[in-house]
Amino acid sequence: MLKKSFILLLATFLFAVNITLSAQNITVSGKVSSSDGVGIPNAQIQIKSLEIGTVADSSGIYTFSVKPGKYTFEISAVGFATLTEAVKISKEMTLNFTLKPLIRQLNTVDVKDKKNDVNGLRRLADVENMAIYAGKKNEVIVLDGVNANLATNNARQIYAKVPGVNIVENDSYGIQLGVATRGLNPNRTTEFNSRQNGYDISADPIGYPESYYTPPTEAISRIEIVRGAASLQYGTQFGGLLNFQFKKGNPDKKIELDTRQTVGAYGLFNSFNAIGGQVGKLNYYGFYQHKQGNGWRNNTNFNLNTGYAAVTWDLTSKLKIGGEITMMDYLMKQPGGLTDAEFAENPRASYRNGNWFKAKWNIPAVHVDYQLGEKTKINLRTYGLIAQRGSIGNIINPLRDKTDTTARRQLSYDHYNNWGSEFRFLHRYKIAGKVSSFLAGARYFQGHTQKKQGSGFEGKDANFNFPTPDKVDEFDYTFPSHNAAFFVENVIWLNEKWSVTPGFRMEYINTNSRGYSVSSVTNEIVQGREKKTRSFPLFGIGVNHAITPKSEIYFNISQNYSPVNYSDIQVRTPNFQVDPNLKDVTGFNADLGFRGQYKNWLNFDLSAYYLDYNNRIGIIRIASDDGLEVIRYRTNVGRSRSRGVEAFGEINFFRLTGKPESTGDLSLFASVAYTDAAYTKAINPLLNTLIVGRQVEFAPKMITRGGITYRKNRFGTTLQMAYTSQQFTDAYNSSHTADGLVGEIPAYKLVDWTANYQLKNVNFSLSVNNVLNEKYFTRRALGFPGPGIIPSDGRTAYLTVGLKI
Repeated sequence: MLKKSFILLLATFLFAVNITLSAQNITVSGKVSSSDGVGIPNAQIQIKSLEIGTVADSSGIYTFSVKPGKYTFEISAVGFATLTEAVKISKEMTLNFTLKPLIRQLNTVDVKDKKNDVNGLRRLADVENMAIYAGKKNEVIVLDGVNANLATNNARQIYAKVPGVNIVENDSYGIQLGVATRGLNPNRTTEFNSRQNGYDISADPIGYPESYYTPPTEAISRIEIVRGAASLQYGTQFGGLLNFQFKKGNPDKKIELDTRQTVGAYGLFNSFNAIGGQVGKLNYYGFYQHKQGNGWRNNTNFNLNTGYAAVTWDLTSKLKIGGEITMMDYLMKQPGGLTDAEFAENPRASYRNGNWFKAKWNIPAVHVDYQLGEKTKINLRTYGLIAQRGSIGNIINPLRDKTDTTARRQLSYDHYNNWGSEFRFLHRYKIAGKVSSFLAGARYFQGHTQKKQGSGFEGKDANFNFPTPDKVDEFDYTFPSHNAAFFVENVIWLNEKWSVTPGFRMEYINTNSRGYSVSSVTNEIVQGREKKTRSFPLFGIGVNHAITPKSEIYFNISQNYSPVNYSDIQVRTPNFQVDPNLKDVTGFNADLGFRGQYKNWLNFDLSAYYLDYNNRIGIIRIASDDGLEVIRYRTNVGRSRSRGVEAFGEINFFRLTGKPESTGDLSLFASVAYTDAAYTKAINPLLNTLIVGRQVEFAPKMITRGGITYRKNRFGTTLQMAYTSQQFTDAYNSSHTADGLVGEIPAYKLVDWTANYQLKNVNFSLSVNNVLNEKYFTRRALGFPGPGIIPSDGRTAYLTVGLKI
């Protein structure tokens, strides 16, 4: 029955491709000026009924695309009265708007991203959403403009236009996201400050920043990415900011339903259902997602449920409050890792049938926005995290007996109870007639993590209970943490073309550990207690220079800091040890780039960067105490530097050649990143000859993604190619070891294809991942979900049918 339904849906999709029902998007551009004719920087232009809009540049120039029709435009800017104007759009046209000064309150309009830029990508304005981005390298992925497999959160497609994103595929269904840039470790996105609607979603951003929860892409409006320069406003991580912004209720409808049902290879079923709207001054949005499947490899299956609800209430013209709750839980059976020989023989093989992983995530949050005066606004966000994750299985590699299911299973279980609050104050003022923006903020975070590890029950079921919960046989530790920070940034316009943005952050971090571990040699209980407090300043500065109204040169240099993670301190797997004297990581990011648009057919960003990374934590090999075994030892290996080039360009050929609108829209994009990441110094002088000059772990020299997109009327299709060069998993750049735990990750090339068609309120989407059925992997795991090579999926296909009413 399922097969027949799939064939019927596919036939309907292919028939619908040939139907044309609406006109092509056309370009609207213009200038927002004050009454004296001077362009207003960062003015916001919005069509609320369509949830589209854009932000003017530093000269007040704007541009975006929209279908023909009659619309009501809303134009707003700090220090000016909001203008509402009805306009009929029938062809490409120029719309200029003039705003009156002396407003009674500062209106901040959320930019609704649909197709306000080229095929799902835009840049953040200099000042946007209570934050300053002037002089910072950033990208905004607008999901409604992206042809991608949203049901499986396909990171290769979603992040294709962000140069240099290295992807670790922990699973093939988007349950756990693993991305990084510039030679940083992509495992569970630990190097990014991961946020949702502006607040943290990782287990503990100070001590354990791994993200076991990934927001479902079908519910996301946009993804904001700011590189290392985000350290002053959002946190000290070297990777920068990764913020998932959820959709909101349609402000023009009291109720709107959105449902998307996906079926795919190897038993995948994904059901996404959302409801939202506007009732008076109350906006609401919520969704529920269920996802299940069997997986490409043996001994693989998963079951995931995610729910979200949010309300925002405009109490007065100055005060807005809101609340939201996120709940997620999933259970995954994991096939384990392979050696190089096993992967070469059969990458779909699995020799573990009792390995499981589970996670539960609950995130409540509230936010308040208040207009203090004509040019001043404050924002307060407070959130909590009540979560847990667990893993159980046999992590011996290689297995002594591939058919043995009675061997000891190691159980690891964590509980997280955190809360945090962040306050922001934004004030606009004039210097020499130019509008400047001052931002100040403060943050407090309190975390409490409990980690237990020891023997679990034998067998092969998903039993996450300890046989003796009051006394586990490896370790039981709690990690309380406290973090406070204060930051200031100020974007100052020197003239019409130049701006400078100095910034400062003062950070306080207090991490503690208390508990016990059991000696693997004597079986004695060893009590442990440690407290570490540090305070330090971080500085940064950014510069912008407008070359044209649509292009600019930008520069930024900002300091970064990364505390030692709890996972670095307490991990016990066979033949693996951790240095008890690990040190925090320090360094900085620097960017110099040129970005913008040329007319309406070219979008580009070309930049060079330098990343300094001191006290890098990695793995070296040492002899065991008895000299009979080789121990992999996690310690501060040395100092590394990453330098490279990140480039993105997209050309719209039909706009370039002046083809008529009926022809459609054909664009070609490419994102290219070259990374030269190497060790420059070893902390232990004896290692200088072994690692200095070696390639840093998880730092492929080349990451290239390109694709071609064709859109006509309601049909769109994208064919994408991706290449990632060779990378290594240890500081020695080992080719491989017999157990598969460390070694190279060979270069791989992949092709993905997606097509979609809109038929009135119904949307069809068909996608094929790994079209050429390449055999590849992106990760070698020392413990879970391995140990060993974690193969990625071969060719898989998915069909989605969506309905919005």
